Amino acid sequence: MVPTPLSTRPYRAVLLWQAAATLVIAAIAGLWAGFDGALSAVMGGSINLSAGVVYAFVLAVAPPKSAGATIVALFRAEAAKIVVIIGLMWLVLSTYHEAVLPALLAAFIVTVLLFRVALIIRD
Repeated sequence: MVPTPLSTRPYRAVLLWQAAATLVIAAIAGLWAGFDGALSAVMGGSINLSAGVVYAFVLAVAPPKSAGATIVALFRAEAAKIVVIIGLMWLVLSTYHEAVLPALLAAFIVTVLLFRVALIIRD
């Protein structure tokens, strides 16, 4: 039986690191730009955290039974992740007019880069 992504140690570690990085960036942004800076950083990190959870959920919904099905499942999960990122980024930027863009993008980019760390963590 293949474990669901959220139940694996590497995936949980990456989500924890992403959350911690988001909070650190939010604290720095809060000191730099006040409440709006901190909230913008939290939103930037949360966008990618949410997308990562959707990615894991899509993979867990229909576990692949063959190599070809695995590739299809990975593409489907990645597509869902991209749709969530675009949708949430649009939602934040179109509704939160006081967003501090450098803080939002810093948290978003750092959490995107931390997602790749899962590749080096052993289960």
